[in-house]
Formats: sequence, C-alpha cells, structure tokens
Amino acid sequence: MEATVTTANNEEKTWGGGNEPLKASYGKMMMWFFIVSDALTFSGFLAAYGFSRFKFIETWPLADEVFTHFPFMHGVSAPMYYVALMTFILIFSSVTMVLAVDAGHHLKKTKVAIYMFLTIIGGLIFVGSQAWEWKNFIKGEYGAVETVGGSLLQFVDKEGHRVAIADFAVKLPEQREALTRSRSRWFLEDAQALPTYTVAEVQAGFKAHPDLLIRTEVLTAKKKKTVLSRQDSETRLAQAKYVVEGANLVRNEYGSKLFADFFFFITGFHGFHVFSGVIINIIIFFNVLLGTYEKRKSYEMVEKVGLYWHFVDLVWVFVFTVFYLV
Repeated sequence: MEATVTTANNEEKTWGGGNEPLKASYGKMMMWFFIVSDALTFSGFLAAYGFSRFKFIETWPLADEVFTHFPFMHGVSAPMYYVALMTFILIFSSVTMVLAVDAGHHLKKTKVAIYMFLTIIGGLIFVGSQAWEWKNFIKGEYGAVETVGGSLLQFVDKEGHRVAIADFAVKLPEQREALTRSRSRWFLEDAQALPTYTVAEVQAGFKAHPDLLIRTEVLTAKKKKTVLSRQDSETRLAQAKYVVEGANLVRNEYGSKLFADFFFFITGFHGFHVFSGVIINIIIFFNVLLGTYEKRKSYEMVEKVGLYWHFVDLVWVFVFTVFYLV
C-alpha cells in the first residue's frame, strides 16, 4: 500500500483549509479541543447538581435566603444583588476582551494593552468577590441546630423572620474544651472546632423566649420553609444534637449538606479557571507591552486567550443560572 505524505508546501486542501483545517491555526484548534473537553466536564458537574437537587428538592436551600450579603451593608438583606454585580463585571470583562482582540486585528498595540488591562482588573474583581462570598457562606449568619436524625432546625419569630442563635442563646457555666494535638489526650482527626454555643445553651435561650418558633428545612407547596407551632418546636428542639454555624463539607446551616458540597466544588472549580485566565492574561499583557506580537505582525495569542476567557464567562452564566436563579 502506498502512503500519502503531506508536506508544508503541499497545496492540496485538507478539510477545505489546507494545512489549517477549518481555516484555523494549530493553536486555535488546540484551544477549541480544550474548551470542548472542559465544557463536558462542567456539564457533568452541573448535571450531577441538578439530579441531586431534584432528589432532595424538599430540603434544598433557597438562594434568596443564602446569598443576601453585600459589602459595607452589614445587616441589610440584599438577596442576589452582589452575585448579579459579580456577573455583570465578568460579562463586561468579556466585552473588553473582544475589544482587545479587535484592536489586535488592526495591530493597535496601545488599545490592546488598555483593553487587556481592563479585562485583568475585571477578572481580579470577580475572583476577589467570589472569595468574599465564600467567606460569608462559610461563616454563616443565623446558625441552626441539627437533630439526631440529621434534620436541620432554624429559628424564626412569630412573623416568620429569621432569628440568629446569638440573639437568644444564653451562656451556661459549662466547661468546654476543644481537642488539639498539643493536649495530653488522643486527637480525633474528624474533630471540629467547637461552635460558639452548646445545644443546652440554645435550648435554654429558646425556652426563655416564648415568641420564638422553629422552622424546618422542608419546603411547603408555596416554596416556603415549614414553621412549627411552639409545642412542636419544643419537641423537635429536644432532639437537637449539634449547633451548626455556617457551612462546610460536613454540615450546612442553610439546608441540605449536598448544596454546600456542590457550591464549594463547582464555584471553586470555576474560580480556579478564572484565576488561571487572569494569570495567562497578565503574561499576554506584558508581552503586548514588550512588543512581542507587534514584531510578529500578529496578535493571535490575544485571540486564543480571548477564546478561553469567553468560555469561562459562558460557563459562569450556566453556574449562575443553576445555583442562583433556578
């Protein structure tokens, strides 16, 4: 059998694009391959989130009650406002990247540098905002109690407004000691930091405030958490086992534990992509300043990085929709 060898000087068209299939350079093709494979990865994560949410739909946290913080507005409930601002900043950074690519096509070095710089700033703001959001999510705001059976109990007043544990719990003369490696006893690897209040202190404070009620994590037909009567609240609180403050990979004061697991994993994975994109953009930015691409008479590297940045922005649109809107 005879083999056909294609050389760099062969004018025969391959896929209609010669040595550049689909009229795309090798670098662009490899970037597209990466984007497609990464898109499949994110699709798998979001599909798993969707299946889990559907399975535990009755106890899934409400985004409007979880993401209510806004910088410099402590105590003010601003549901979804900051997340919307983050999304706008990231999408706007995609616009500046488009302008950088367009300026590169016209070999305008100064404009490329300016728009790349704005893109980097937008990416840094988004990553910083995501870190700030993680901090609030981990720290929590109101606190909750987990029962022996694993159910989550939250506290509300008679009007249904959330009440923080710190607002009613009492301090009892009880000695508590967290296990550490430095103490002369066995250290448990799964031991966690002690919460601010014990179950007994929460129960005593609840008993001293007859206007408080307990809200379970189960949703009603109107997409509202179920509020128990005072008698039922006292019965359920008697089954309390842990005081939960904030969210981590073990417990979650907002509702289903899986919500926190998926939140940390998916938003963290996306945040890693954004951070990586910022680092790459910074490298390309300095190359633009040094005139590397001007000497080549081609700003294709800016275009390839732009493809990655647009992909990251598009993925966030899906993450934003799944986690915060649906």
